[in-house]
Amino acid sequence: MKQSVILATYIIETPYTLQHAAEVMAGEQSTGTFIAVPRETDEVKARSAARIVSIKELEVVGSPSLPGAKVPRNHNGQYYRGEVVLEFPYHNIGPSIPNLMATVAGNLYELQEFSGLRLTGLELPEQFSSVYRGPKFGIDGTRKLTNVYGRPIIGTIIKPSIGLSIEELRLVVRELSEAGLDFIKDDELNASPLFAPIDQKVKVVMEEIERAADKTGKKVMYAFNITGDIDELRRNHDLVIATGGTCVMVSIQSIGLSGLAYLNQYSQVPIHGHRNQWGMMTRCPWLGMEFTAYQKLCRLAGADHLHVNALNSKFYESNDSVIRSVQAIREPIFNGYESMPVLSSGQSAITAAETYEQLGTFDILNVAGGGIMAHPDGPEGGVKSMQQAWEAAIQGIDADTYAKKHSELRRAIERFSK
Repeated sequence: MKQSVILATYIIETPYTLQHAAEVMAGEQSTGTFIAVPRETDEVKARSAARIVSIKELEVVGSPSLPGAKVPRNHNGQYYRGEVVLEFPYHNIGPSIPNLMATVAGNLYELQEFSGLRLTGLELPEQFSSVYRGPKFGIDGTRKLTNVYGRPIIGTIIKPSIGLSIEELRLVVRELSEAGLDFIKDDELNASPLFAPIDQKVKVVMEEIERAADKTGKKVMYAFNITGDIDELRRNHDLVIATGGTCVMVSIQSIGLSGLAYLNQYSQVPIHGHRNQWGMMTRCPWLGMEFTAYQKLCRLAGADHLHVNALNSKFYESNDSVIRSVQAIREPIFNGYESMPVLSSGQSAITAAETYEQLGTFDILNVAGGGIMAHPDGPEGGVKSMQQAWEAAIQGIDADTYAKKHSELRRAIERFSK
C-alpha cells in the first residue's frame, strides 16, 4: 500500500447509481460540497480530493434499509447495493485518529443519497505508528503478569454488577481471589458509585488480593474500571498503581479513542478495553462500521485487551462474527500492535471445546461470570472446571471423557448443559 493514502472500504445502498453515490461520498469527505465553489480548483482537487479506487456491484433490493433517503426523479423503486473503496490523501489528515474518523466515518452517514452505508475496512499508512504506539503489554505482557502459559487466561466478573457495598465487595473478592482465578474484572456499570467510590474500592480489593497472594502464592490480576473524564483517568490509574494493582479497565466508547490514547501514554499496566455501547454502532447491518475496522483503531490507541463477545453468548452477534473479530485482532498492524481478545458472555466449561476448535488458539482471555460463580462446588470448582475443559480441548480429548476423571468438569457439564 502507498504510504501517502488511506483506504476505506464501504458497503452502500442507494437509489442512485453506484457510480453517482461513490462520487458524492468522495466529494463530501474531501474537497467537494453540494455545489461547485470558486476555489475548488484543479490544483486543490489534485492535492486533496478523495479518489474512487473501485466499485463492486452486489445485489438490488426493492425497499430501503434505512429511512430518509431522497430518491431521484422517475425512481424505478430499486435500491442498489455495492462495495466502494475510497482513497483519501494522508496529508489531509496526518497521524490523527480523531481527524481520521471525521474523514472516513463523518458526514457521509447523513447524506440523503444513501439508504445504507457501513465502513467495513480500513488500511492506514505506517506514519500512524509515529504517534500511536499501541499496546504496551498485549498477550505476552499479560501472560507475564499473570504467570499463565499454555492455556487461556481464565477470569470472572464481580457480580452483582452494581450495588455491592465496600464490605460486601471485600467478601466477594476474598472468595474469588482464593479460587484459583487468573483474572477478575469490574463490570462496566461499576466505576465509582457514590456508595462505593473507587478509592475505597481499590483499597479493599488490593488488600484482599495481596492477602490471598500471601496465602496461595498467586496474585490475581484485577481490572479496575477507571472510566471517567480525562483528569479522572490519570488520577484513578495512579491510584491503582500506588496500591499494587496490575490492570485498569475503560469503556472505550465512553472515554473515546483519544481518551484511550491519552491513558496509554502513561499507563504502567495493561489496559482492558471494554466495548459496551458498540452495539449501537454496528447492530444494523447497513449502518455504522464493522468491528474488523474499528479494532484497528482501538489497538493503535493502546488497548491491551479487547472484548469481542463470545461463541454462543447471550448477545445477538453470530458466532461467525465473533470468529472474524478474533481473527482480525490476531492480524498484525505494522508488524505488531498485539492485543489479547477477551471472550465474555455465556461462558462456562461447556464452551471451551467449540471455542478452541473454531478459533484455533488459546491466546485469549476467557471470562466467565455465571459459569464460575454458579458452579455447584462454588467459584473454586468453577475455575477448576474451566481449566479442565481447556486442558481437554487443547489435548484433543472429548470433554465427557475427560470429565470421568475430573469431577469439577463433570459437575459443570451436568449444571450448564441443561
